Amino acid sequence: MSKLVRLIAVDLDGTLLNEENQISQKNLEAIQYAQANGVEVVIATGRAHFDVQNLIKNTGLKTWIIGANGATIHQPGGELFHSVPINPDDAFHILNWLEQEEYYYEIFSQDSILSPQNGRELLAIEMDRVKSANPEVSIKQLKEAAEKQYSQTGFSFITSYKELCDTNVDVYNILAFSFDEEKLKIGKTQFKQLKDITMVTSAKHNFEFEHKSASKGIALEILANKLELNLADTAAVGDSNNDLSMLRMAGRSAAMGNASKEIKDSCQEVTLTNIEDGVAHFIYSLLRE
Repeated sequence: MSKLVRLIAVDLDGTLLNEENQISQKNLEAIQYAQANGVEVVIATGRAHFDVQNLIKNTGLKTWIIGANGATIHQPGGELFHSVPINPDDAFHILNWLEQEEYYYEIFSQDSILSPQNGRELLAIEMDRVKSANPEVSIKQLKEAAEKQYSQTGFSFITSYKELCDTNVDVYNILAFSFDEEKLKIGKTQFKQLKDITMVTSAKHNFEFEHKSASKGIALEILANKLELNLADTAAVGDSNNDLSMLRMAGRSAAMGNASKEIKDSCQEVTLTNIEDGVAHFIYSLLRE
């Protein structure tokens, strides 16, 4: 077994999860093999930790979870180890604009995903508009993207973000979602002046905000320190823009076969796609060395 790699950070969507949104038997066995050989496996995702716990509850897996793009780190037993919420003024400034511009959005808090009551209706209207303007667009793909968004665990519906203004709710991540490409472009450039905020994308139709001190890469470094490991002894695998920080931070990095060119160019190697058990392929290749 490799003396080097002591921790492997694995992204979820487009990486560990296949097209059915599940962890394949091969990937599951590879993670269990790594754990049995003393390697720490960490799930690192833009999703909320409680959503991840729900996804893995029937697999028997217990891992550290870097959630909300690095804004939270939860221990294998589920306890919160580290968190970096967005400053409330910045959060409300972003949410106010998203509401005025009629975006579908999600607010990741400690125990729920808060979303506007009319959000899904807004996306349905957008879908119709996009389809009318571009008849060649696959409505099936758009519906699948929306369904994937709605399939997360822990939704709680609000009439407006203003309901949170007098509460102590920690906002870890704000995700905005749109099928309108022009709208996405505008949203991505809107908040460059906010000094304490970073923006990433994790899929074709979204952009996400978190505190500048929250990223998968920073969280990986914090966790490695906690476990008394050198970053040189860590590895990471992912497929999206929100994985870049951890792929650059880890000692070994692999892009999924289904990743974009930018991600592939940023990694030391490219593994198989998420429907070909690319994670298992990467884990076994590391442990065989």
